[in-house]
Amino acid sequence: MPRSNARVASLPPVRARALRRLAVDVPAALNLVGALVKWISPAFLFPAALALGYGGPVWPFLVPGGAAGVFGVALAGVTGGKERVGAREGYLVVALVWLLVPVFGSLPYLLSGEQQLSSPVDALFESMSGFTTTGSSVLTDIPALNNSMLMWRQFTQWLGGMGIIVLALTILARLRVGGRQSLFHTEAPGPAELATFPATIRDTARRFLGLYVGLTLAEIAVLSFLAFTDIDPSMSFFDAVAHAFTTIPTGGFSPEGRSIEAFGAVTQWAIVPFMILGGTSFALLYWALVRRRPGSFLRDDEFRVYLLVLAAASLVIVVELVSEQIVTGEAAVRQGVFNTVSVFTTTGYANADFNLWNALTTFVLVGGMLVSASAGSTAGGIKLVRHVVIAKMLRRELDQTLHPELVRPIRLNRSPISDSALQAIVVFAFIYVGILAAGASILLLDAARVDLSLSPFQAIAAAATTMASVGPAFGFAGPMGSFEPFSDVSKVVLTALMWLGRLEIIPILVLFTRSYWRA
Repeated sequence: MPRSNARVASLPPVRARALRRLAVDVPAALNLVGALVKWISPAFLFPAALALGYGGPVWPFLVPGGAAGVFGVALAGVTGGKERVGAREGYLVVALVWLLVPVFGSLPYLLSGEQQLSSPVDALFESMSGFTTTGSSVLTDIPALNNSMLMWRQFTQWLGGMGIIVLALTILARLRVGGRQSLFHTEAPGPAELATFPATIRDTARRFLGLYVGLTLAEIAVLSFLAFTDIDPSMSFFDAVAHAFTTIPTGGFSPEGRSIEAFGAVTQWAIVPFMILGGTSFALLYWALVRRRPGSFLRDDEFRVYLLVLAAASLVIVVELVSEQIVTGEAAVRQGVFNTVSVFTTTGYANADFNLWNALTTFVLVGGMLVSASAGSTAGGIKLVRHVVIAKMLRRELDQTLHPELVRPIRLNRSPISDSALQAIVVFAFIYVGILAAGASILLLDAARVDLSLSPFQAIAAAATTMASVGPAFGFAGPMGSFEPFSDVSKVVLTALMWLGRLEIIPILVLFTRSYWRA
């Protein structure tokens, strides 16, 4: 007997009839949501301890932490059956968790008394940007926040990055989102084990948490060494921890108003390899580093293209900076490489105001927002592997035009990709671009409503950077600017784009279909 039918048969008649009409086990999904949300509660103790150490108020962290814990326990207590959660319920679980956690994460901003984040819309924008590792900000004076609030802002991206790894490598791959079921070849359990969905989440979290923490500690060690040896006097231990918290998750928040520009050249170069690692599939990193199979890097189709794209885009920008005499010498190489890697990996740091560069560099960087980095990494966007597959499809179409009898399956890492997965990849790309265009259009209309100077290009860049989890846009929302001038309506739209983009759209859209809710 199928799992869903067996579940219905074991329930009382009234409940069984209701579940036959409702294909989703909502109580079971909500039970798992409560179980997951309550685990965000201990995270608030870290900034609370910092606040205590710096002599600041701790209640802006303890109250939201307690609220998240009570809410999670209460929701889990009034529902039940998280062991029944399967793929269908998974869509609802990930959508709600990724909405509720930023809501609770915004409370410290609201309770801090900081004028820049006194609006609920602004606080939610900043929190969603943190937990989705986007890096866009409504702050105009970042150093005005106290140290504990600054570190909470950084810590939200580190927490979000860990959640994204689990989301990408376990949940989205099994919910058949955008062809992901054919894009990963890892040791993670297959779709047949969806009956143990919560257990799968726990197993994956344990598997990759050590690697994630290890990379974070490695960056803290490198940056701290630069600070303690006075190689970079502008770096401190606080800064080392703060930036490690946002580099590995490709988040991009910085406690400095001008991002990484505030630090020396050696620090900027030291961060580049960690941004590249953050944009690499954690499944591949696990095999290559933890399982000690470094040859996995060379055998992976996406990783080879990833390095090639970063090198080619960096070269174009460096040559353009030098030839146009925008920047020269080592600074041109450093700024070109750093900002290219930052945008393409969707980290969002900046060591120069690329908003002031010319049209070609702008074109390359905006293209990087859409190309993105590896699937299975903490990066956002369409993901490079989908572009690789679409390119292979175009090549096959051209060959079959010349040779109609040709039969050539699309392969990734020597494994064939099913036609259904290919269709899902193409559909996902079209939906992604469509929603991006719709978001940009709404921003333009709202800008006209409130008499805000916003060009079509700036609207597209703002929509693209939030949806792809990059961070900075162009114009007033550039790398040294802020999203504060946008109206509340536009900020809500941008917040929704962060949410949609981080969950790769499909888990949200299916919730608005009748077929999802009805058997």
